Amino acid sequence: MKLDWREMMHGLISAPSMSSVSPQFDTGNREVSERLANWLRDLGFEVRLQAVEGDEKFNVIATLGRGEGGLVLAGHTDTVPYDEDRWNFDPFDISERDNRLYGLGTCDMKGFLALAIDVASRYRAEDLKEPIIILGTADEESSMAGGKALVAEHSLRARCAVIGEPTSLRPVHLHKGIYMEGVRVTGRSGHSSDPSLGNNALDGLHRVIGELLAFRERLQAEHRESAFHVPYPTLNLGHVHGGDNPNRICPQAEVHFDLRTLPDMDLEATKQALRDRVNLTLEGSGLDVEFLPLFEGVGGLNTPEDAEIVKVVCELTGREPEAVAFSTEGPFLQSLDIDTVIVGPGDIAQAHQPDEYLDLGTVQPTLDMIDGLIQRFCVKK
Repeated sequence: MKLDWREMMHGLISAPSMSSVSPQFDTGNREVSERLANWLRDLGFEVRLQAVEGDEKFNVIATLGRGEGGLVLAGHTDTVPYDEDRWNFDPFDISERDNRLYGLGTCDMKGFLALAIDVASRYRAEDLKEPIIILGTADEESSMAGGKALVAEHSLRARCAVIGEPTSLRPVHLHKGIYMEGVRVTGRSGHSSDPSLGNNALDGLHRVIGELLAFRERLQAEHRESAFHVPYPTLNLGHVHGGDNPNRICPQAEVHFDLRTLPDMDLEATKQALRDRVNLTLEGSGLDVEFLPLFEGVGGLNTPEDAEIVKVVCELTGREPEAVAFSTEGPFLQSLDIDTVIVGPGDIAQAHQPDEYLDLGTVQPTLDMIDGLIQRFCVKK
């Protein structure tokens, strides 16, 4: 029996699939992946579950039709964790009120997958000149392990892709890259009455933070892209910790930060330049420095405005292409030579919030856009 998008959305929302760098909040995505796989097989898709981590995390890669090229309709199957005491609705159910559907993942971004499958179910393999590929990835909200697995295997082939992140149906062809790292400084403890008895890690961390801020200023002076609301790279100091008592020389201290690069910047080169400057800052101090990868990161997305997928999505939505500061799995698909646009229902302001919701007014325009994409890229004329 064919399910409609509401039933599928409920099925996806009711299967917890939170991903987190904190193991106590991580549930894996096996159940939601198996539901997707079963629905898509029933619709005639060839389905493969790609193991990402052990037997609890998977990418779903489902293909209808054969031939060169193809259109990928992509979304991540994981959500962020949630604050139970701040939700007014059951996060694992669909609740409708005031023309909104509430539930964890309605907006970011299980809702798009349900809508994409609903539209794809209208087609048969023999109708298609190029395949429709439904892609559901794991761990986008934490490690991006699903996107990395796609690149490592290098078996996904397609002409173009749409990732249905919540953009209020505004086409996004540029976004920033991001990585997160910690710097840990280790010295030697001692009695604070005599500084020579130890080597204060907080003193060293003060120098490190000064160098991070100087590095940020240099990046912002050298790199600009006016398409972004914040038109330069950003570096945010998000966590500092060190020491345990005022009368003890601090033996260890650390700072955590995130750095968001513009699309034309080499993420790995930027990371290495920062590390080199930190090492130089502490040279000769007797302090040890260690870099803690918190999120290895992903580079920026830069799909040319004249790419066919960009032009078609702009035509279907009636919007001009835009740039956003948040990151997606788009660069992984782009590295596989798949032109990629980020566009989907819902507002990014609703993502990662209590009482996350999808505005029902965006559903029909999204269905129409997906159908238009399939007609333009996949259907025999």
